[in-house]
Amino acid sequence: MRVMVLVKATSDSEAGLMPSTELLEAMGKYNEELVNAGFMLAGEGLRPSAKGKRVAFDGPRRTVIDGPFAETRELVAGYWLWEVKDVAEAVEWVKRCPNPMPGPSEIEIRPVYEMADFGDALTPEVAELHNRSREQTRNR
Repeated sequence: MRVMVLVKATSDSEAGLMPSTELLEAMGKYNEELVNAGFMLAGEGLRPSAKGKRVAFDGPRRTVIDGPFAETRELVAGYWLWEVKDVAEAVEWVKRCPNPMPGPSEIEIRPVYEMADFGDALTPEVAELHNRSREQTRNR
């Protein structure tokens, strides 16, 4: 099962406060453990929301919203994509993670939808379309 592991933003990360050398080293070692265990598919830190944009959808209309965005605790400061046995295994790995922020912080774990989750809505043609784009992404 794949899970998205989301490092929640804090006022420090939104202010652009860079991690210390010690934290960078600890996270580098942790990432190395994840890779060696075969779990980590991807992972990166994200710049503050002030550097970002949102696109709001309403039918055919699209509205671009410039950051920063309110509600810091609802924002994401970084992520990993892991392949794990189950959510319990992901929780155990997250508990081993160095605190990703200088103060209190949270990490959220969300299972990724798999093709089988879509049931009858996933026709063979739609499945092929998704599989092609996924394969192209992996081969980059």
